Amino acid sequence: MALARYKTVVDEYAHLIRNGKLRPGTQLPTLRRLMHEHGIALATASRVYAELERHGLVSCEMGRGTFVRDTSLPRGLGLEQQALQSGAVDLVFNYPCLPGQDEMLREALRCIASSGDLDALLHAAPQGGRLHERQIFARHLRNRGLRLPASQVLIVNGAQQALAVTVQAFLAPGDILVMDALTFPGMKTLAQSARLDVEALPLLSGKLNLPALATLCQRRPVRAVYVMPTMHNPMGTVMTEKERLQLARLAQQYQFLIIEDGAYAFLAEPAPKPVFVHAPEQTIYISGLSKSVASGLRIGMLAAPAAKIAALETAIRVTSGNTPSLMIALACRWIEDGVVDALEIKKRKDARKRQQLARMALPDCMLTAHPSAYYLWLSLPEGLRADQIAASLAQQGVMVATAEAFAASIALPQALRLALGSVPPDILSTALAKVNEACKV
Repeated sequence: MALARYKTVVDEYAHLIRNGKLRPGTQLPTLRRLMHEHGIALATASRVYAELERHGLVSCEMGRGTFVRDTSLPRGLGLEQQALQSGAVDLVFNYPCLPGQDEMLREALRCIASSGDLDALLHAAPQGGRLHERQIFARHLRNRGLRLPASQVLIVNGAQQALAVTVQAFLAPGDILVMDALTFPGMKTLAQSARLDVEALPLLSGKLNLPALATLCQRRPVRAVYVMPTMHNPMGTVMTEKERLQLARLAQQYQFLIIEDGAYAFLAEPAPKPVFVHAPEQTIYISGLSKSVASGLRIGMLAAPAAKIAALETAIRVTSGNTPSLMIALACRWIEDGVVDALEIKKRKDARKRQQLARMALPDCMLTAHPSAYYLWLSLPEGLRADQIAASLAQQGVMVATAEAFAASIALPQALRLALGSVPPDILSTALAKVNEACKV
């Protein structure tokens, strides 16, 4: 009987929301009021709101209440990979690409085509790449402050696959994974699909909350910590050397794995040494060329302790088998020829210019960002709701992401994450002016 009543209440609210009788931003009754109005138990009332949230109709926010979501927006508020509406400006994803990169690709392909051993590119590479290719990637990782033998470096299909094989190799359902309360959506989704027990720590000055982590480790057996110490996404922060040493000491004391994501680390120059340097036996370092070179070049790299390489190779074998030989050949050529180094320098300059442009275009907004990041965090004034702002901007042809996509806990700030790297500067300036206008109280 309780189940039937629960379904009836869910259907009533769903009907009111979908028909527009409960508008986006409307605050729904408290759980106790819902209990009294419908004559249901507290557990049943909680289940009603949980079901509505599962269907994307409401947002349950810790300390604030339950609010009707704007259903014109997709679940994840733009962070699913999908086609943009015609003519829309993409401030959701970062695909930084500089003028002339197409010609660079044409020239590189000509060189590969005229090379001697094309037949080798028709055959599958071993898991993690061939030895000479891993040597080239190991030399590239010196740019990030890592000096490792090729035997400790693996090549994969992008940084996301590197995260996936790390989780598959070393974590099991129910293991405790610590991450920031605001974090990279790809890792958040990966943890959910792997059925990990996620502990989301509130950020401390935009960075991993080390005191909270130490307290948690005293209470629970933490298995791994996911961290972005250099150019946090979405906050753009960089952990200090002292903070990195503290994290390394905690890993050694409590024997947890550090999953260090350096996908955007190339933008911070100079930057402190990776956490890997301070805890080399307990850290997996992950990076890729999608941001520093091109999103179509799905090449990632893993640096790992020697004792963990075999498990990672097995995980690669059972996920993708190997990385396409032609893609590895292209990446290796560009690393050896200095193309990747040159692009990293140019993209740091490009990102700085875009940040300056954003500061000029968003004078009325509260912004958090690194001076050379390809993204920024926009905190909304009291009274404004991110889903409503995002829906309004979408109607104007500007697509933005809200904090919901990055939130690993139920504490949901009203904020937007704006990607600055995918559109020409003149179009970016016009789009940001619309964002500035939409965010005025």
